[in-house]
Amino acid sequence: MGALSCHWLRMGIALLPMGIGLLHALGMVELPPVRRLDEALYDLRVRATMPRTRDERIVIVDIDEKSLDALGHWPWGRDKLARLVDELFERQQVAVLGFDVLFAEADDSSGLRSLQQLAHGPLRQQPGFAGQLRQLEPQLDHDRRFARALAQRPVALGYYFTSDREGHTKGTLPAPVLRGEGHAAPPRIRALSWDGYGANLASLGVAAPHAGFFNAIADADGVVRALPVLAQYQGDYYESLALAVFRLWLGGPEVLPVLAPGPRPDQPQVLERVLLHQGERLHSVPVDRRAAILVAYRGPGGAQGGSFRYVSASGLLAGRLPPGELAGKIVLVGSTAPGLQDLRVTPVGETYPGVETHANVISGLLDGRSPVRPDYALGYEVLALLAAGLLLAWALPLLSVPAGAALALALAAALAGLNFWLYRTAAWVLPLAAQLLAVGFAFSLDIAYGYFVETRSKRQLARLFGTYVPRELVQEMLKQPGRYSMQAASLEMTVMFCDMRGFTALSERMGPLALQALLNSVFSRLTETIRAHRGTIDKYMGDCVMAFWGAPVPEPAHARLAVEAALALVDTVQRLNTEHRVRGLPEIGVGIGLNTGSMCVGDMGSDLRRSYTVVGDAVNLGARLEGLSKLYGVAIVASDSTRRQAGEGFGWRELDLVRVQGKQQAVAVFTPQDAPATSEAETAWSAMLDAYRRCDWDRALNLLQRHPPAPAREALHALYLERIAAARQSPPPADWDGAARFDAK
Repeated sequence: MGALSCHWLRMGIALLPMGIGLLHALGMVELPPVRRLDEALYDLRVRATMPRTRDERIVIVDIDEKSLDALGHWPWGRDKLARLVDELFERQQVAVLGFDVLFAEADDSSGLRSLQQLAHGPLRQQPGFAGQLRQLEPQLDHDRRFARALAQRPVALGYYFTSDREGHTKGTLPAPVLRGEGHAAPPRIRALSWDGYGANLASLGVAAPHAGFFNAIADADGVVRALPVLAQYQGDYYESLALAVFRLWLGGPEVLPVLAPGPRPDQPQVLERVLLHQGERLHSVPVDRRAAILVAYRGPGGAQGGSFRYVSASGLLAGRLPPGELAGKIVLVGSTAPGLQDLRVTPVGETYPGVETHANVISGLLDGRSPVRPDYALGYEVLALLAAGLLLAWALPLLSVPAGAALALALAAALAGLNFWLYRTAAWVLPLAAQLLAVGFAFSLDIAYGYFVETRSKRQLARLFGTYVPRELVQEMLKQPGRYSMQAASLEMTVMFCDMRGFTALSERMGPLALQALLNSVFSRLTETIRAHRGTIDKYMGDCVMAFWGAPVPEPAHARLAVEAALALVDTVQRLNTEHRVRGLPEIGVGIGLNTGSMCVGDMGSDLRRSYTVVGDAVNLGARLEGLSKLYGVAIVASDSTRRQAGEGFGWRELDLVRVQGKQQAVAVFTPQDAPATSEAETAWSAMLDAYRRCDWDRALNLLQRHPPAPAREALHALYLERIAAARQSPPPADWDGAARFDAK
């Protein structure tokens, strides 16, 4: 105790990470990096424990590229789907069929509606025409044929819910599995709530009354880790497609909710789990606070993933499967074709078929092995943080650096091992990130306090970066000097190229001294604007300024700051031009290119001259985008990666799809504005681009002509008018993806 009495401050510093971790665990302080790390650790556990074996009970009938080539683009005629259903039940004798596709529109592909109009119009006096049509109607009414194929069979149709202020609806919803308390009352179960839906035709819903929604839940990073089991709409509760198929497999058991009180008396009850009750049998479905279930991924997705058998829809319709080969199976009909846009980002793959996420949920329910976040996860995390923090605070001041490092590593390994063992044996998903970070930071803070190197590190850091980095960022870096070095590193950052327009004309009209003074004045104002938005000036290249965000000081919002800086630069130049007009000086313009991506940043150069700079393909693309600003007649051209990471708060107009030299992948380019744009003109512009890329020249031209451009957009409109005229004279190849090619280096 005598030794410990000399280390109270050091012990308090070691306890600080534990306190922050407790605040995060209790929800009093939100730490997004900790949440993201927990998600990454969960993904790691999923990948490490996947069985990677095929579940022979479930088969996916795939509307793949081969099927689209053989049977035509989607949607197919319902006569084909009726044949598919008959093939599955009559010839293959499947047990249950689920559709991860929507049938919201009537099928007019047979021409029946046109014939009926003729029978009641121009040909109503034609002898025998109406009678012949009545005889043909059963064959030509594809929706009726499809409904007959679905009737009296264990089929679950799919539909989706939407969050829509207008509450748009389409089709007919199935009956809810749980009735709420009426439209005027709040939901009595805490679950995802929706305002609209897109469902199937009423005739199909009558023929196949079982249906489930196929919405997924994407976390903040865009990864699908869970699927909702129940969803609330207008006070009632509806089941997911996976639950609907699973209930059909079990014979249609009743859905019973198991509820717990909400966090406060005035809040809805929390759904702990769903019980499927049938006679003496009870089947428990674990859910989280959103009434969702974690997906028990079996392995990589797709036909080659090996988790489920994939059968091409065209091969099935062609009768290439022997009779009875799918007997007794659960069959899901879905698509892996990229054009049908049912590919999702998951912990086990970035282009994972949506239909296979439902298959994984059903497989987990069949095995009773779905992961679950237990309601005592918070208590577990609090106890783990307290035990780890108190142990380190007591032991670290008494141990040498190697012994303290060994203790911290052993403690982190024990926490991770226990967490992994509980997930492996009981499928419990428990938090881990805050515990590991608390251990790591407690040890780091103890070392930092124990060894007085802060002053020396600050002086060294100031020497290294003072020449290259703005002094504002150097002061911020000095707060934690150990985190920074001049060594090259690959980081995700945002780069900007800002070029002065009209410089050549200025150089011809002005003397050297006047031109120098003008350039110095302009560059000073531009530099102040960039620094005000935490940008690092890389270099000045003639009449161009290069800057970047994200290093040396890490900045999660690097893309947003760069976009704000670009918009501020445009305003700065406008104010400069106002001043120039008063003083009789020539006006200038700017062209700005922005790109976000992985770049190499560090101290680079020769023995004689070095600089702290960024290099890489992402940097080169940013320079090329700056060169495109003149073509489109806009001040700022930003890549899609910058747009996506900049977040909300900006208005974006898509300019084009471009393919620059050295890049096979087409890049979408945009121009930003200060506020989101919701005008009719912006909607028409998006529709025009869609028509243009589908080679619908008439519609694209009509949209351009119906919506005259604002003065700032005239060059962009003129460019597309010229392109449409050229495309009519010389159409693009059949495999054209809508991208323009620019070979400028």
